[in-house]
Amino acid sequence: MSNAPTESRRAIEALRSGVPNRDAVRFLGSSQSHIEAKFRQQLEVARQDFLEEKQASGTLIVGNLGSGKSHLLEYLQHIALEENFVCSKVVISKETPLYDAAKVFRAAINNAAVPGRKGAPLAEIAVKLNFDSPAYAELYKWVNRPDTALSTRFAATLYIYEHQKRDLEIQDRIIRFWSGDPVGVVELRGWLRDMGEVATYRIDKVSAKELALQRYKFIPRLMIAAGYSGWVLLIDEVELIRHYSLLQRAKSYAETARWMGKLEGVSFPGLTAVLAIISEFESRVLDERNDEEKIPGKLRGRGTEPETLLAGQAERGMRVIRRDKELLSTTSEGIIRDTQEKVRSIYTKAYAWEAPTSSAYIDTTATMRQHVKRWITEWDLKRLYSDYQPEIEVGELKQDYSEIPEIETPSEGDVDTSNPDNP
Repeated sequence: MSNAPTESRRAIEALRSGVPNRDAVRFLGSSQSHIEAKFRQQLEVARQDFLEEKQASGTLIVGNLGSGKSHLLEYLQHIALEENFVCSKVVISKETPLYDAAKVFRAAINNAAVPGRKGAPLAEIAVKLNFDSPAYAELYKWVNRPDTALSTRFAATLYIYEHQKRDLEIQDRIIRFWSGDPVGVVELRGWLRDMGEVATYRIDKVSAKELALQRYKFIPRLMIAAGYSGWVLLIDEVELIRHYSLLQRAKSYAETARWMGKLEGVSFPGLTAVLAIISEFESRVLDERNDEEKIPGKLRGRGTEPETLLAGQAERGMRVIRRDKELLSTTSEGIIRDTQEKVRSIYTKAYAWEAPTSSAYIDTTATMRQHVKRWITEWDLKRLYSDYQPEIEVGELKQDYSEIPEIETPSEGDVDTSNPDNP
């Protein structure tokens, strides 16, 4: 591990902003040994479950704001890459809402880290495909099976990618389709016609929403065929569900169940997930808003089959949040002082200035983020103003759990606007 000042400075800047990066994680490690052990077991189960056509159960991490959830996810990504898994960290946001599987997929692909590779994720994965290998033969056999419930576009594009080695533009278009871009039926048929295979692959009609879900089935197998162990999704800021309307929350709870591998009849072999959510979500949203009764009641009251199905899936997701969770261990004074010494060492190397040690009282009720920001701010002031004795005050940022009014007009992702001939 390099201790270059540049890496140390990057680590300090990440810790200062409260958004850990790989440098910070590499220097500090993690104190959540029980979750690390569970995650390593989860990766092993994912390998075995893939052979049995099953999706490995996920992990839901619960902790207070600033307790180190994001830092832990970054550390788990480091482990996943070491174990030869492709790993995607997705931060739920306004641009990437949990209820929209297509947008989550796009973010996951764009943010994917590939072991030993630095380029565009799916391009790096596709270039490693060995068309003569048993692993690729298994992928080719699977994608052409009638019981995979996949659009014929995946079998057709895989065939075209393999047999159009000299046309890099076509290969790039196919990789972009696998990454989430649309590909027109006319365009596909043209490529197949040029290869004399237009009758072999009859391109079916499929909605953009369904294509997004099918990509979650196809991509992990593509990764495994390229020699990787599978695909890990690390989904942070799940608590942003609280800002959604009732219908969007219902869909988000269903997606939570999906990523945890808890939806009946839905399975993505080769994929496994870890989700992170704040600890007060359960009391402030499930309890105070009464989501567990209100959401299923309203959906079932509408009497349609899709909404009745969604009601059951949302209930399963809420049960996951209630029962299937891993709590971050509490931070002891010993762990805090050990972390302080690590951060002090990084700071000293970053600025070539000996950061002072501190024997002051440690408040174990404060979050680790509060401690780290306090130390760095204090050292900054002492380094820049040697005679100054700073007094740091720490305050708590309260979360807003007010509910967005239900909007009756369909939101993005509720309506299929795809054109089957040019989705």
